Amino acid sequence: MNEYGFTALGKNVRKPSRTLDTFPKPGGVETVIMESDEVTSLCPVTGQPDWETVTIEYAPDQACIESKSLKLYLWSFREEGAFCEALAAQIAKDVAAACKPFWVEVVVAQKPRGGVKLVAKARVDGKEK
Repeated sequence: MNEYGFTALGKNVRKPSRTLDTFPKPGGVETVIMESDEVTSLCPVTGQPDWETVTIEYAPDQACIESKSLKLYLWSFREEGAFCEALAAQIAKDVAAACKPFWVEVVVAQKPRGGVKLVAKARVDGKEK
């Protein structure tokens, strides 16, 4: 194990995980933005795949999210049924629980299906943690 106790970074991990690792916030960092356009989930009704771009923006207090653990976390939704709105809310809640930021905002933009593009935004403020 390394000095930070990372569960994924520096390790050969071959499966998704719901663990979000953190590390101490470097001085001077005011906001962090992380984005992935490689997120997939399933429609909870039809089981059809949905492709999403997930953007996470937060104002760290003491800790930042480690990116490899975030990749594995986002991968964990691949076989899970979730509406776009619920996915945004769950990610915001989980990031808030992991790094306890002043606030976190998550935008999930679902790739169009049937001509309809869906974008959902969820926010958790520090007082809601």
